[in-house]
Amino acid sequence: MRLQGGKNGIRGSWLPCFLRNLAVARFFLVESEVVMVSDSCKKRFGKIMLEQMQLLEQVEIAPNIFSMILKGQMVAQMQAGQFLHIRVPDDSKLLRRPISIAEIDRDNLNCRIIYRIEGGGTAIFSQLTVGSFLDVMGPQGNGFDLSPVRAGDHALVIAGGIGVPPLLEVAKELHTKGAQVTAVLGFADKAAVILESEMKKYADVIVTTDNGSYGRKGYVSAVVDEMIQDYAAVYSCGAPAMLQYVDRKFQDHPHAYLSMESRMACGMGACYACVVHVAGQDESVNKRVCEDGPVFETGTIIV
Repeated sequence: MRLQGGKNGIRGSWLPCFLRNLAVARFFLVESEVVMVSDSCKKRFGKIMLEQMQLLEQVEIAPNIFSMILKGQMVAQMQAGQFLHIRVPDDSKLLRRPISIAEIDRDNLNCRIIYRIEGGGTAIFSQLTVGSFLDVMGPQGNGFDLSPVRAGDHALVIAGGIGVPPLLEVAKELHTKGAQVTAVLGFADKAAVILESEMKKYADVIVTTDNGSYGRKGYVSAVVDEMIQDYAAVYSCGAPAMLQYVDRKFQDHPHAYLSMESRMACGMGACYACVVHVAGQDESVNKRVCEDGPVFETGTIIV
């Protein structure tokens, strides 16, 4: 992971606070399973929960893509679109891995996360067995704003690849509100298709594949361009090219949202390793994906 220096790098006035919060969290985590990090720097960090969450289930749902079910108290605080910052159980891996939340079961304090093996850290996650405990920081980020959608409204979900998981909880909660949800899901090929059956519980689903091996051939943009329905809100997550399309098409929509993916270091807004630039401003004006995001309104950032 590359830390950014200069204007967007670690700023000295925040670093002592960041390190103090980490020290407090690590100390108290020895004494209890759950700790709320000191909010002496609340303006910058707010409150962050650290918890040893138990792994209840792990399944490979597509080549190199795994689904985990975790149990812990922090599930009660989770919102659709947030993510977890998970420590790799290997002392050689210093940085946590951010993984989006796919489903939330507050009644049973279970959540589902879905990740793709992209390096040594996630490869280690894939080898964990049921009953293992993971050191989890979260829930992180702002999540999606579902308030613009009311019963009877139409909502549009646009997602691609590993960007589909965080939209599953969105579709579920919108369906619970009585909204009519349409989900356009894009994948590279048939083998990469995930969560189609789960999404169909809550939405009318259209699947596209780049090579036409399943569903409609092509990109999600071709499907969305044909739609004439007015949507109360639009929710999206996926590859940069897809998000750029959504940002352009729905730039003037009052309730259209992008969930950004970024490499992270601290995950608390201190290091500025995950910045995106604000639209219409010079490069010194930016937002942090971990703290200000990962969800942003269309037209507000440079994707």
